[in-house]
Amino acid sequence: MTKLPQQFSLVNKHVLVTGATGYLGRTMVLGLAQLGATVLVNGRNAERVEQLVEELKSAGLAAMPAVFDLNDSAAVRKWFAGYGESPLHGLVNNAYAGGAGSIETATENDYRDSYEISLVSAHRLLQESLSGLRAAVQSCGHASVVNVGSMYGIVSPDQRVYANKSVSNPPFYGAAKAALLQWTRYAACEFGCEGIRVNAISPGPFPSKDVQASSPEFVRTLAAKVPMSRVGQAEELQGPLSFLISDASSFMNGANLVVDGGWTCW
Repeated sequence: MTKLPQQFSLVNKHVLVTGATGYLGRTMVLGLAQLGATVLVNGRNAERVEQLVEELKSAGLAAMPAVFDLNDSAAVRKWFAGYGESPLHGLVNNAYAGGAGSIETATENDYRDSYEISLVSAHRLLQESLSGLRAAVQSCGHASVVNVGSMYGIVSPDQRVYANKSVSNPPFYGAAKAALLQWTRYAACEFGCEGIRVNAISPGPFPSKDVQASSPEFVRTLAAKVPMSRVGQAEELQGPLSFLISDASSFMNGANLVVDGGWTCW
């Protein structure tokens, strides 16, 4: 039987992380790399991707650039064609882009754009990565996909937290994340029999460092809604995500691991 520390190890595993240069993405990449993974750093901006790859390499960690736009089907296919039939042990669908708003202020395209980057891109990435995930199963018996959801895919935002409707956490974001969580369950049922596990992680309030510095009153309001009386820090996602990617979670499939300090327990 494999000892527990070895089950958490990601040595010799390749993991693709989308939206890797953002606030949470950077920290996810760092955590995976510290456990031994070779992280494939995805983003649209080649300069930012290369900078992060060099930072990781300078720290003695393994990383490779994966520059492509998730919404560009041709670009995604081209990148995976270049990756070939090599094993891909993990895929983290983390990318998201979109603004604030409410039902009153949102446009129809806000919903379309949010759905495209949250769900359609995850579908596209999983389809294109299947050969690599299956190669990983053949080589070591496991492959893991983790979709990054949100507490707002589970519960609705409290409108009183926000100054006005134009800056509220938007309905199209939560709707897209809820759809991603359901898609996670579907994918888990479809591919679990192959040894490809599909799970989700749903962060709670994780305001960026800039928001924490520039809007302390807003952050205090968020913290007051958390049973732990504080907001999350990006590093606190590293352990839960790495657990789902690693063999330590080998019998977890279709689960949604909520990391919100208890926000959704009220």
